[in-house]
Amino acid sequence: MDAARVTVLRELLAGSGWPERTQGFAGALRGAVTRRSAAPGGLLLVGADSEEPWHLAAHLDDEASWSGLPELSPTLLRRTVPPGAPPHLAVPLHRLEQAGRGETVLVVAPGGSDGGLLERVHGARRSGATILALEADLGAADGELRGLAHEALTVPDGAGAPDFDIVQHLVSAAAGEPSTPAPRSGALRGALARAIERLTAAPPPMRW
Repeated sequence: MDAARVTVLRELLAGSGWPERTQGFAGALRGAVTRRSAAPGGLLLVGADSEEPWHLAAHLDDEASWSGLPELSPTLLRRTVPPGAPPHLAVPLHRLEQAGRGETVLVVAPGGSDGGLLERVHGARRSGATILALEADLGAADGELRGLAHEALTVPDGAGAPDFDIVQHLVSAAAGEPSTPAPRSGALRGALARAIERLTAAPPPMRW
């Protein structure tokens, strides 16, 4: 998603608190991967269910290139690696068991987290990895991932909250920005649903 579209989304969400929340979470992500003790190529991206976070991987990769911050380019961890997958798409989930100090694990959970993944994330945290979670709010019974994360952004399901995909777009865009621009006030919230549908229609880049 280009900068003009991100600006439109921020204007549409002005006053809701979401531009600031996504920028705050993105700042934590950027800080984790660029601190002096961070491991090169140490951003591990994993989905918490069968849906792999392709779009976020692609957008973070773009932001890494545009911002001159290669640390933002993620390694996508996959539950199933098909035969013949290219190297950047052939890293299995058990790589998470090797995560440790200097590495950052970003868990994307739009539909909850299974126990096996939580166990691996817990192990990575104990080994010194920084854990970030971008999750949907599924109620009080699903707070385990939030409890494991050093930083979490929770997206509620209901009126007044942006779509989970939109939040991913805003986070990835803000992660590549050297500073967090203040959203302009006012702004067209009644057109949000139509704008979201139009702005997220583009497929991810072919690399992913």
